[in-house]
Amino acid sequence: MFALVDGNNFYVSCERVFRPSLNGRPVVVLSSNDGCAIARSNEAKALGVKMGAPWFEIRHLEEQEGLVALSANFALYGDMSDRMMSIAAGLGPAQEIYSIDESFIGLDGVRGDLTKRSHAVRDRINQWTGIPCGVGIGATKTLAKLANHIAKTAERKPGSYPESLATVCNLLNLPGSDVDAILAATDVGEVWGVGRRIGQQLRDAGVTSVLDLARLSPSMVRDRWSVVLERTVRELQGEACISLDDAPSPKKQIACTRSFGQPVTEVKPLIEAVSEFTSRAAAKLRRQSGLAGQILVFAHTSPFRQGPHFSKSIVIPLRRPTADTRHLVQAAVMGVTQIYKPGFKLSKAGVMLLDLMPDNVSQGEFDFGAPETRDRGKLMAAMDSINDRFGRGAIHVGSAVGGCRPRDWSMRQERLTPQYTTKFSDMPVARA
Repeated sequence: MFALVDGNNFYVSCERVFRPSLNGRPVVVLSSNDGCAIARSNEAKALGVKMGAPWFEIRHLEEQEGLVALSANFALYGDMSDRMMSIAAGLGPAQEIYSIDESFIGLDGVRGDLTKRSHAVRDRINQWTGIPCGVGIGATKTLAKLANHIAKTAERKPGSYPESLATVCNLLNLPGSDVDAILAATDVGEVWGVGRRIGQQLRDAGVTSVLDLARLSPSMVRDRWSVVLERTVRELQGEACISLDDAPSPKKQIACTRSFGQPVTEVKPLIEAVSEFTSRAAAKLRRQSGLAGQILVFAHTSPFRQGPHFSKSIVIPLRRPTADTRHLVQAAVMGVTQIYKPGFKLSKAGVMLLDLMPDNVSQGEFDFGAPETRDRGKLMAAMDSINDRFGRGAIHVGSAVGGCRPRDWSMRQERLTPQYTTKFSDMPVARA
C-alpha cells in the first residue's frame, strides 16, 4: 500500500504563507529570468493561464484581472519542501521524496484507519508549514498518484468527484463499484506515465477513461505499445510493479543551464558562462561521488524574439571519466568554441554531464598515454570546501572570469520575494 502526499500549487502556496494578502488572488510564479509561468494558483488557472505560458503573453492580465506575478524563489521553496517532507514522513515507515512537492509513503504494516491518519498528517502539515496538500492512497504507486489527483480535483472542482474524496482519497476503502465509477469518470491522460502522444493513441483506439485502460489485457498492451504501458496497466489492476525507493539514487545526468539576462553575441562571454556552468555541474558530480565520461554543451537564441535563430549542441567524449573541474571545463570550452557562430543573439546556454559512473569503478581503457600522476582529488575537495564556506563562486576556474571579476550569470528576478527562512536579514518580524 502506498500514499502520495502532494503540495497544492506548491510554489504559490509557499509565497502565500508569508504574504496572506495573496490568498484568493490570481498568482503565478515565473521561471528563470521571469520568462514563463511554472506555477499557478487556482484563481490564475480560472483565468485561463496555461502552464508554461510566456509572461509577455499573459502580462495584460496584470492590469485587467489583478494577476500577481512573482520570480521563482527556489531557496524558499527548497526549505519549505524539507519541512513539509519531514512531517509527511510520519504517515508511514518508508518514504520516497519524488519531487520538491511530492512524496510517496509506504504504508505496509501501518494499523488503524489510514484515512483518518492521512487527514491528521495533512492538517499537521497545513498547521506547521501553511502548505495545503492532497493525499491519495492506493494499492500501487500508480493508483496512489491517481487517488491524489482525485483528492485535489474534488477539492478544487466541487461536483467532479464525491465530496467525501476531497483532500484525502483512499481507494482501498471504497467498494469496487465506486472505484469503477471514479475510474470511468477520469480521463485516461490523467494516469501517471501516460503522456500526450500515448494518450492520443489510446483515445484513437477507443480507450478514453482510466477504467478502459485498466480493463485492457497487459499482454496485448505490451505487444501493441510497450512494456512500460503494460506495467502501468498492471498497476491499475492492483499489481505493484514499481517499488518504493527509500534512498535517492545517483543522477544519471547532471545539467546546469541558464537563460541570460541580456543576449550574448560574442564568444568570450559565452565561454565564461559555459565555464561557470561546468564548474557548478562538476561540484554536483563530486557530491554524488561520480565521474563523467562525456559532456554536452549547447547554446540557442530565444524562440520568442525576432531575428535569426540559432540552436546547436555538441557532445565531447572525455579521454578518461573524471570529476576534475579543470578537465571538464577544458572539454566544455572546446565544445562551445566549435558550435559558436557570430551574428546571433544567444539567450541560453548550458552543459550536461553524461555517461556517469561511481568513482570507485575501475575503468578499463586503451593505452593513450600515462594518466596524470598527481592526485587532484584534494584540490577539488579544497575548492568545494571553500565555495561551501564562503559562498558559491568564491573560487573560479580562470576561463570563467572576464576581466578582474567574474560576470554575474544569476537569473534576472525582478519580482523576487525575500528568502524568509534561509536568509537572516530576510527573516519576517512579528509584532504583538
